[in-house]
Amino acid sequence: MNISRRDLLKFAGLSAAAAAVTGCTAATGATPGAQGAVGKMLGKHQVVIIGGGFGGLTVAKELKKIDPKFDVAIIEKNDSFMSCPFSNCNLGGIKGVSLSTLTHDYSQAVEKNGYGMLTAVVTGIDRANKVVYTSKGSVGYDILVLAPGIDYNYKGQFPTWSDAKIAKARRAAPAALVPGGEHVALDRMVKNMEDGDVVITVPAGKYRCPPAPFERASMIANFMKNEGLKGKVIILNETAEVAKGAAFKETWKELYPDVVVHQDNCKIVDVDFDKKEITYVQTVFANKEDTEGVKTTKTLPYGIFNFIPHNMSNPVIEMSGVATTPDGFKKVKMATSPEKPVSFQTATDASVYAVGDVVGHAIPPSGQSAIWSGKECAKEVAHVLHGKSYSVASALPYKSANVCYSMVNGNPEEAIMVNHEFMVAGPVIGSKGSVPKGDEANNKFRSSGLAKATHDWYKGAMRDLFN
Repeated sequence: MNISRRDLLKFAGLSAAAAAVTGCTAATGATPGAQGAVGKMLGKHQVVIIGGGFGGLTVAKELKKIDPKFDVAIIEKNDSFMSCPFSNCNLGGIKGVSLSTLTHDYSQAVEKNGYGMLTAVVTGIDRANKVVYTSKGSVGYDILVLAPGIDYNYKGQFPTWSDAKIAKARRAAPAALVPGGEHVALDRMVKNMEDGDVVITVPAGKYRCPPAPFERASMIANFMKNEGLKGKVIILNETAEVAKGAAFKETWKELYPDVVVHQDNCKIVDVDFDKKEITYVQTVFANKEDTEGVKTTKTLPYGIFNFIPHNMSNPVIEMSGVATTPDGFKKVKMATSPEKPVSFQTATDASVYAVGDVVGHAIPPSGQSAIWSGKECAKEVAHVLHGKSYSVASALPYKSANVCYSMVNGNPEEAIMVNHEFMVAGPVIGSKGSVPKGDEANNKFRSSGLAKATHDWYKGAMRDLFN
């Protein structure tokens, strides 16, 4: 069902006024349960999706494919889409990749797929009356899908930091895991850099795209090598875990032996953003049985700081009032029953679903996982709207549910990959990953074939979401 131009203009609202540069998913900025800027009722829809990222766009498109008569609308705070996946290729100077390569306009997706889109900040959610309050007015729903992505938990990690210092951290040391202005800022810093060290932090706990910091280190090292810049890329990892570890470490040893430096078990204590100095405590363990270790406080100067703090679910999740896990990330607790052992329905509310980074399933928080979960969530919701039942377990186990590529070299272009199989694991969807050798002939993880696959995956994903 095609929407009219009048409806598109009414509900798309693609205005810069409502956009923000701190993220590409649902907006925050209100306390839980707040109903600020209630305004007029803009309308009611069968399905309302909060968040226009990989997961939210997939749910919307798949629902319209299943039944064009479904009335589906997305609430998204930004007026354009920017991709986190593939963005490190831009930092690495990969040929043909720029910020414009990562950016897409929502109006194309709206026209092609026939759902509605409201560009607005979500200010409150009233589940009792099935209403979402926004900066533009109120929107009713029959089914709500939460796909708001992540936020950064600076306050939880650094309780003594003032709001001003956190704002300084966002400006001077952008994390660039949430698309928007911080990606632009980090791109500017890297492209304008001179000799000096780049420091990248890796947080403990769940965070968006576990291989991202390590791919970013590889790509910035590639950029520095191509530009003849002197300095190191220092990774301060809060744990000893490295996603795709064997593959990345092989790459660093062979391609960037004097550039990429990975340090385990480094906890950031403080940062002086004016002096450009990081204070951290590194713990060195004697062996696997050593649980205490020897702690040493160190101070590290930097030229560029890519400061990735602890991640947490976007505050829209807290705003919704659905039950979450007690960890710092606050994953959404998912429904489970003998008939539906795994589901994208929330445990709290049968009318509310969740996809993407925020789900309580044990699957990697990646763009491809969001696409897969979006398709399965759409099947669940469509069956409910048609008065039928559907179990996600029927699609499991699913081989290659998440295939994630990481570019590690630019000349020649080479990438590595991880492949995840999803399966039923008790009340949640579990996953098992493997990192294959991309170049079996030379017994290497990285290969030019995987680099081509990286380009092809991104192009295919964008084509699927926007065409």
